[in-house]
Amino acid sequence: MRPIFIHCIAALTAAALCSGAAPAFGQMPGGQGGMGRPSGMSRPSEEIQSTPPVDKPDAAATKAYTAGKKSLAKAKDYESAAAAAQNPDKKSSALEKMGDAYYRALDQFTEALSNKGDMYDAWNEVGYIHLRLGAYAESIDDYNHALALKPDLYEATFHRSEAYLAIDRLDDVKGAYLDLFNHARPLADRLMVSMQSWLTMHRSDSNGMRAADVDAFDKWLQERDGIAKQTASLPH
Repeated sequence: MRPIFIHCIAALTAAALCSGAAPAFGQMPGGQGGMGRPSGMSRPSEEIQSTPPVDKPDAAATKAYTAGKKSLAKAKDYESAAAAAQNPDKKSSALEKMGDAYYRALDQFTEALSNKGDMYDAWNEVGYIHLRLGAYAESIDDYNHALALKPDLYEATFHRSEAYLAIDRLDDVKGAYLDLFNHARPLADRLMVSMQSWLTMHRSDSNGMRAADVDAFDKWLQERDGIAKQTASLPH
């Protein structure tokens, strides 16, 4: 609309010069002697301000991921405080705050993934939160996504094995242990501790597991623990 208006001014000026008369700017809308702005037209700055800025997907993902990391750190702090609290009221308060922080972080990491679905580190964090909240099937699915994008993310392999262990998927736990033993020995050692804790718990309460399966896992653990101790002094 603005170019048409300028062309009209130019045409009127040219006509006035040809006829020997001065251009009648004073009769144009917008005040005395000035070039008016047609009604309904806004200033360019007003048009820009009327459109709210929108983050690009990558930037939005990074922003949400950063916020999620902060919330996750707070959740872990509250979890530590709850574990250390002797007063029942303080423990209860810390646990409540921990849950709120975990769910807030989950929302933020989910927002990051809605903008950038191949963000493997966000999948990794979502998997961890689901693990801490006891949503083991969801955690395994999240870690599957993370490891499909980055197969050598052994932290994800370790935490996924913890989720496997929580739902008694022993063959998957064994496979994860061997993978970690060959590629990330410190994580394999941590998983060994978790597996031994699982065995102790299931010796006192089978939780629906067959005694023969628990015995077989016990035998396998003893064999692997022996190998681990024999090779502990070797470079990894």
